[in-house]
Amino acid sequence: MAAHVAAMSPGTNIGAAHPVAMGGGEMDKVMMAKVENDAVAYIKSIAEKHGRNAKWAEDAVRKSVSVTEKEALELGVIDFVAADLNELLAAIDGREVETATGKVVLKTKDAHIQHIPMTWRFEFLKVLSDPNIAYILMTIGTIGIIAELYSPGMILPGVVGAVSLILAFYSFQTLPINYAGLLLMMLGVILLILEMQMFSYGLLSIGGIAAMTLGSVMLMSGGAEFQQVSLSVIFPVVLVFAGFIMLITGLAVKSFRRRPVTGAEALVGMTALAKTDLNLEGWVWLNGERWQATSDVPIQAGQEADVKAVKGLRLLVTQHQEAKERDSWT
Repeated sequence: MAAHVAAMSPGTNIGAAHPVAMGGGEMDKVMMAKVENDAVAYIKSIAEKHGRNAKWAEDAVRKSVSVTEKEALELGVIDFVAADLNELLAAIDGREVETATGKVVLKTKDAHIQHIPMTWRFEFLKVLSDPNIAYILMTIGTIGIIAELYSPGMILPGVVGAVSLILAFYSFQTLPINYAGLLLMMLGVILLILEMQMFSYGLLSIGGIAAMTLGSVMLMSGGAEFQQVSLSVIFPVVLVFAGFIMLITGLAVKSFRRRPVTGAEALVGMTALAKTDLNLEGWVWLNGERWQATSDVPIQAGQEADVKAVKGLRLLVTQHQEAKERDSWT
């Protein structure tokens, strides 16, 4: 309505200009009346300025009326219907329009068309505003932080995770975030992390996956369809995240079950050689070192003994397993 030349393509429509609240919320009656009257006054002023149908413009705001391109042309809402840009330029050639500096005659026949694309900065911001990208960035960030906490000092997962989370939160500024969905996702992450510590036989994992899935569906449910995360993105991402947590959990379980390889605990289970007779106490060789040892059974010099525990600088040993089996047969 505010353009010097108003045109529409075939198969399009115009109208339904009733004001709505950002994010899909509702305004109270007083505020709605104020906003509606302001919008009506503004659209009528620009319609009258350009000689267009001010009554229809008011109805478009108050009644949300909408018309096709042919109806808009008949009602005096637009000036032309053109199939493409070249047809439009040919139609408006020689048309006189009123500008701030006076009347101007348009000379658009055979005009050179120069397309100006978005800069890389705006292209980047456009990508970030995609709800699917924001959701994936948040998941990558969470995985990176968890990986860094699981294995401190790797640096790369932590850096990638922190950057991804910052970009995700930046994207959330332009999207209608549902905080209940965000809290459900956080609960799901916490449950999956607890699975790494408590080993609930999968109950926490099931609860975490369910909470993450529900939270993901609700995360941007308040906006238009193009502002919502696609289900084709949610399910693979949740499964990948759950798989990552299960992998970390499996590695943690394996490390807990693995015998220590350093320190005094690493000596437990090793086989020592009795250097002297062990009548409750004596000396043994282990890994090229001479240790004082205490045994629960007599062990002769030259016999092997299994290390049961380490108490300070003293080994607690018992008769070697093979020797026990031989004694049991004799």
